[in-house]
Amino acid sequence: MLKKEWRKEMKQRIALLTEAERVSLSEKLFAAVEQMPEFQKAKYVLLYWSLPDEPISHQLVERWKDKNLIFPAVVGDQIELRRYCFEADVRMGAFHIMEPIGPPFVDYDALDLALIPGLSFDSEGYRLGRGKGYYDRLLPKLKCTTVGICFPCQYEEQLPHDNWDVPVKKVMHI
Repeated sequence: MLKKEWRKEMKQRIALLTEAERVSLSEKLFAAVEQMPEFQKAKYVLLYWSLPDEPISHQLVERWKDKNLIFPAVVGDQIELRRYCFEADVRMGAFHIMEPIGPPFVDYDALDLALIPGLSFDSEGYRLGRGKGYYDRLLPKLKCTTVGICFPCQYEEQLPHDNWDVPVKKVMHI
């Protein structure tokens, strides 16, 4: 299948999950993340503000307040990283995703862990995104441990990928 067909397939699979299943699976996924040594040692964590069809991440903000949380913000055709300080520090951004409004976070080398959403991930860490290329442009800049976060129905042994695609180092798909 082509990437376009995979995207359609993944959206259909995710749509079959009930709200209760999404909540339960999200809790299990992020509990597994919290057990990772990379997370336990991390001072700076890149997190994402979840869309309705992604593993639910936004309630982790309070639980992970001892970490320096960094979130992506869409600026033009790029992702700009910004530090999350408190709830009043966010606004609705591109694609109806909450984004911090503070100054850009540019010390990519300080990041210890990056949790990356996607429509699908495969056994080699390749990611199928939504087709805009934002994370394709961000991932090559990250030297930290990158972890793809997805529901079990989004995981495949092999996905189509292009030579510019950068795999994540680990995939969590409990």
